[in-house]
Amino acid sequence: MMTDILMMAADVAANTTLLDADLLKQTKEIAQASNLNGSFTLGMAGAGAGIGVGLVGLGAAQAVGRNPGAFGNILVISSIGMALAEAIAIYALVLAFQGR
Repeated sequence: MMTDILMMAADVAANTTLLDADLLKQTKEIAQASNLNGSFTLGMAGAGAGIGVGLVGLGAAQAVGRNPGAFGNILVISSIGMALAEAIAIYALVLAFQGR
């Protein structure tokens, strides 16, 4: 993704008269040398999923502490919330394997 953005910036720069050829050449070299290939995507999604699961667990523990009789309902709702938070990490894993 980062490589695509830098390549688009280089193409836009080629169509403008404000930038000289040396700057255009450097931009293309940076685009070709960037090697993030999904690592950043996976890291950010993993961190987000971890924070989301932690917040769901915190809320569930607080809710059971306030109303122990609703444990079954809280468990079901919190399990669904955790599954949705983990789905984001799985999507990021797929994108990372695709190299985006």
